[in-house]
Amino acid sequence: MRTIVFFALLFSTSYMIAQTFTGTVVDATSNRPVAFATVITGENQGVITNEDGVFALQLDRIKHPQDSVYISFMGYEKKGLIASSTMDEVIKLVPTTFELKQVFLSTENLSPKEIIEKVKENLSTNYTTNDLSKKKIFFRQSDFNKMQKVDFGFQKSTIPELNKELIDSIAGLVPRSSAHYTEVAGDFYGNYGTHKMKIEKAAELYDKSKDVSFDGLEEKMERIFKENVKPDSYLKIKSGIFSTKLQLDSLADSNEDAKAVQVEVEEQQSQNHYSLTQQVTDRISELYEQLFFNPDSKLDILEKSNRYRFTQRDYTFIDNVPVYVLDFEPKGKKDFKGTLFINTEDFAVLRMEFENVRPLRKFGLLGIKFRENVYRGKMLFTKDNNGSYGPRYVELEQGSFFGVARPLKVIEKNKHVKGRRKQNELSLELDVQTNTLEKFELVVFDSEIISSGAYEGVTTNKEIKATYLSKYDPGFWAGYTIMEPNAAIQAFEVVE
Repeated sequence: MRTIVFFALLFSTSYMIAQTFTGTVVDATSNRPVAFATVITGENQGVITNEDGVFALQLDRIKHPQDSVYISFMGYEKKGLIASSTMDEVIKLVPTTFELKQVFLSTENLSPKEIIEKVKENLSTNYTTNDLSKKKIFFRQSDFNKMQKVDFGFQKSTIPELNKELIDSIAGLVPRSSAHYTEVAGDFYGNYGTHKMKIEKAAELYDKSKDVSFDGLEEKMERIFKENVKPDSYLKIKSGIFSTKLQLDSLADSNEDAKAVQVEVEEQQSQNHYSLTQQVTDRISELYEQLFFNPDSKLDILEKSNRYRFTQRDYTFIDNVPVYVLDFEPKGKKDFKGTLFINTEDFAVLRMEFENVRPLRKFGLLGIKFRENVYRGKMLFTKDNNGSYGPRYVELEQGSFFGVARPLKVIEKNKHVKGRRKQNELSLELDVQTNTLEKFELVVFDSEIISSGAYEGVTTNKEIKATYLSKYDPGFWAGYTIMEPNAAIQAFEVVE
């Protein structure tokens, strides 16, 4: 099992174009990428490889360019290189050959249950939640959407323009798959309960045509209703046993077309003021909330430890510190399985990997189905200058399925028309199924304790906007320390 070692970075961001070396770390035996290996460039300086084993170094920002660069990862021999542009682009790590159990020294022979109890006893000491800090961070959010089925099921329409061809064309406008990437570099202030974010640079990578494909549709539908719906009418929307009434009020002045109507729908307050800064702050706050030691976290492995089965797999070393390797799985109906890497000296969790074994939530009623079926990730922690452990890399993937299979009718009625009040009707049989996946990655390069006064003095830049990119641009982040993008992001390009 590979283990991630992560070191805080002290690189400051700059807008200068720096001389950059990009390399890939692989297993010398299998040539497979070594994900999340540590690349040490100096005391408390370094980067980590991404999931493809790729890393980038800005050589002119290393204090002593001729010093050695050390690459390490659990289960491999540490490798030293000279920091220069002539380094090998593919760096091979040799697996260690000695038996760790034979060299491991311990004053106690603890059972897995006793180890977990020690972890719980030391939580408040190892993870200080109230200290305010300033963290140099890089945040990436990847959103994926895949429509498994889009069938509006045209049944009937008394408005000629709202025919089967139009309804089928509307279904055809729905993107069958889409990807949206958001990347942010900046400073994150606060503790686990209160936060502020100051963004230095941000980018969004996505296909605009898939986001705005319904703009023209809205105008088209509005025109159809204006031409075919009588003044003072209202729409009754029925879906199964449920129905909603929408009042149609005339917009016409004395010199306007009497057929002009407006659908009045009560809406929530506009979200236009929900800035990028606030969005990123909220996402990171949600990641913090899910850290395993937070009482509100879904990861209840420690809180409900009696309902999980722990097995000690092995011992290993992380940065020359001996750790226990404990696997966990649920007893009965608990939700997660995974692995804990626990410091044998202070019983801090240095790394956690987890994934759900069953849907965390599911709902099904009257043709509507929902399942939160993906919840997995990893968390890496290292000791800060204050002696407490803090997150250095957090990855969380959340996925869900949503489906609707039920009838839908839109009926125009007019209470001022004598006789039969129903004027028009559109009848559909909806069958829509979609899968969504969100992936969040937070990298902390440097962390320092700040005073409450310094925190209160921080002003956020709420007006900053992300730069739109229609394809991956390797030069966009020149001069910034980030986590290198994976192969999917690098290959992304909008096809005109």
